[in-house]
Amino acid sequence: MGLHNAPLGKSSEYPESYSPDLLFPVVRDDNRRRIGLSDGRWPWFGEDLWQAWEVSWLRPSGVPAVAWVEFRVPAASPALIESKSWKLYLNSLNQATFSSAEQMLSVVEKDLSSACGAAVKARLHSVDDSGDAIGRPEGFILIDDEPVDSVSYEYDPSSLTTEGPVVTEKLCSHLLKSNCPVTGQPDWGTLTVEYTGPAISKAGLLKYVVGFRQKQDFHEHCVETVFTDIMAHCKPESLTVCARYTRRGGLDINPWRSTEPGAAPSLRLVRQ
Repeated sequence: MGLHNAPLGKSSEYPESYSPDLLFPVVRDDNRRRIGLSDGRWPWFGEDLWQAWEVSWLRPSGVPAVAWVEFRVPAASPALIESKSWKLYLNSLNQATFSSAEQMLSVVEKDLSSACGAAVKARLHSVDDSGDAIGRPEGFILIDDEPVDSVSYEYDPSSLTTEGPVVTEKLCSHLLKSNCPVTGQPDWGTLTVEYTGPAISKAGLLKYVVGFRQKQDFHEHCVETVFTDIMAHCKPESLTVCARYTRRGGLDINPWRSTEPGAAPSLRLVRQ
């Protein structure tokens, strides 16, 4: 389905009953072809970690339940799910009765898996269990104050260069900003880059991140673009890229791509 059919950028009524047909898939292959990938061969392991902070349903007694939920969508799924449709779908649970939290999670996993074409896993948390918010993951070097000679607000991967021998580093920037490709609204996030390889110029990486400031793309596409650009221009031996975006509509999206198998870290930054 084309994005012109998505609920993004349109007036939407909140559903009054459980409605799994609200979920709107977006094919991943279209963007991957734009960054030079095809035939289902992707140079990463990965998943998209969604954190949903406004999840509610009715217990058999009629008393509502509330929780927050982590959802993990495999990067190998044929489609991602457009975020506004996800929000509307979750709100369709508000007046739905489930025998237990486990039943609710089972139904939601089934619906999301059907929409994206791969198994989605969900983990429920009590609203008393918010976790400790942090500024950035431990051990990461913040690059936001690196001296730069000039900046551009246009996407330019040529800013990515190397400047030294092989190192193992963890780099972080809070300056990631991209724009929704449909509404043009800003999406804010923190980018983390872990790698082993020739030392990446921190000033060059900072300029590259700033260059996303006017770029219009989905969160998942931005991370895959960063991953493929760093691999192409810096040629690391190993690489992990993650963006932790601030929430919109009760959801935050945290795409994670890596040359190594694993999972997106389960944590919460202060802006989330």
